[in-house]
Amino acid sequence: MKPSFKPVFSAIEAGLLCCAAQFVPYGQRADWLREWQAELWHVRQERAPMEQLSWQAEREIASFCLGAFQDAFCLSHYRWKLGTLLTALHGTATQCLLMLFAVLAVSYGIARFSPGVCAERMLSTRLQRPGLILIQNAGEASTTIAPQQYLAWKSHRHSFFDGFAFYRVAEESIQPVSGNGSAPKEPWKIAQASSNLLALLGLPVRFATAEPKGSNDLPDVILSESFWKIEFGADPQIAGRMVRIGQRRARVAGVVAEDSWNLPGKVGAWLLQPDSALAANGDGFIVAHLTPAGKEKFWAPVMQITEYDQDDSGPSFLGYNIDEWQPGSWGIYWLGIAFALISLPAVTSVSLGEYSLNPQKTSWGRRLYRWSFFSAKIALLLPIVYFSTLDIAYIRTAHYSHSSADIQMLSTFAFFLFGLRWALLDHRQRCPVCLRRVEHPVEVGLASRTFLAWNGTEMMCMGGHTLLHIPALPTSWFDAQRWLYLDTSWKFLFVGSGVG
Repeated sequence: MKPSFKPVFSAIEAGLLCCAAQFVPYGQRADWLREWQAELWHVRQERAPMEQLSWQAEREIASFCLGAFQDAFCLSHYRWKLGTLLTALHGTATQCLLMLFAVLAVSYGIARFSPGVCAERMLSTRLQRPGLILIQNAGEASTTIAPQQYLAWKSHRHSFFDGFAFYRVAEESIQPVSGNGSAPKEPWKIAQASSNLLALLGLPVRFATAEPKGSNDLPDVILSESFWKIEFGADPQIAGRMVRIGQRRARVAGVVAEDSWNLPGKVGAWLLQPDSALAANGDGFIVAHLTPAGKEKFWAPVMQITEYDQDDSGPSFLGYNIDEWQPGSWGIYWLGIAFALISLPAVTSVSLGEYSLNPQKTSWGRRLYRWSFFSAKIALLLPIVYFSTLDIAYIRTAHYSHSSADIQMLSTFAFFLFGLRWALLDHRQRCPVCLRRVEHPVEVGLASRTFLAWNGTEMMCMGGHTLLHIPALPTSWFDAQRWLYLDTSWKFLFVGSGVG
């Protein structure tokens, strides 16, 4: 072989060693490459001395270079064993994000298959529509209104109202005509209402059926959820069943969810009747829906309504704003988030406390990496709080309720408040260079010498980058934690840590 080929073979062998080094863990890569290069020099001196090149010698040298790949694969296999991998991830930013992802996946999975959460997120489960007022008589003797007044208002156009409904509450017995339901032991409160009451209120009716009425033209009755569970055993096939209310027969048209009715009179059922049948009933209450102009006029919780006749006088009524439309889970969630942000300074310091007696500038890339990690924690914390609070609020119910909304509000406030507190405390104890949590706390100094010498806790980054000093008692000269950046002379103490 001609000696002119020697540089070509040398370059190929050096390239093989560099490729093999890429499979070695980063912290050991440079040491193994130097080791292989030194051994290659000895192999070449033994097998192919200067001016004595042969194909046999070059094949043996190439075999040695390929053997470096076996060493690299063994090192890589050992490196990625489960125990070694968990040890390498301990305290790192990757471990923190993986744990947050796991919590998010669990909370989302529960919310995805929870009947209560699914029902709450449906727009049809919202409570009353906005712009409703309850009209009562302003007289001292009685607050109820005669049904004739309702019929008179409904027959005319109004600039402030675009819909009226009437109801009165009476105690009557309810019992199923046939079926498995048992007769009630005592009368229930029944709302004898106009046929448009629930539609005007915007209350969702479960198990509603679109089947036409029979030839006998029976009135519809809507059951409350509590009555449906007690008297009919929560039968999902309740729609179309016949019940007897007093001496009248009615057809069950559906069920109204619990806590959706918050008008005067707690009722067990709503008997929907045509307007012609209301005149025979006693006085009751009128519910009206406001037009846009009416919403501007009736903005107060209580407003006086006067009906003027030809003599500019007439009866007076009081209109109570009953706009109980709920903002939904997202509105409750963001309200809880806002309250938590306002309350955060009361439970922890919002400063990261990055003060140093010996500052060492870090690159812009490292600073961006650090703040990106902090932003990622907050970004994962937001959906975790949303789904976990929904799980807690609706885990024991299959529909929307006021109590569930209150639970979501309180849990959102608490979860996000202490979640932010954890995020700040966690970030304050992460090395500004490698984002690994500092470890091995050591008490330094004496409490009796706090004002003469430093006294507190010292923690160390296992990558050999920084020391964290936390004062035991904040003083005027040392009131916040401080990072002390270590120079390269400390690196030999952390060779086996595997942290780059």
